Amino acid sequence: MAKKKKSKFKVDKHSLTPKHVKVSDREKKQLLESYRATLRDLPKIYRTDPAIANLDVKAGDVIKVLRDSQTAGETVFYRVVVNV
Repeated sequence: MAKKKKSKFKVDKHSLTPKHVKVSDREKKQLLESYRATLRDLPKIYRTDPAIANLDVKAGDVIKVLRDSQTAGETVFYRVVVNV
């Protein structure tokens, strides 16, 4: 019996998945200072989220999510990486 090839779906390459980028420590510091926020104030994203699986992240890293918008062109959201 022939083995079925299992195609691996890459969610980070899908057209409906917004771009996720790991920000540098310098950018993270500037972000938190400009909003007078702490990491606890940011929305969370799990380290195991398929959209960031290829980013080599650890808990405490900040992810910039870039979404296309019909009215604003592009919107930026930030998330802090947490362990499950």
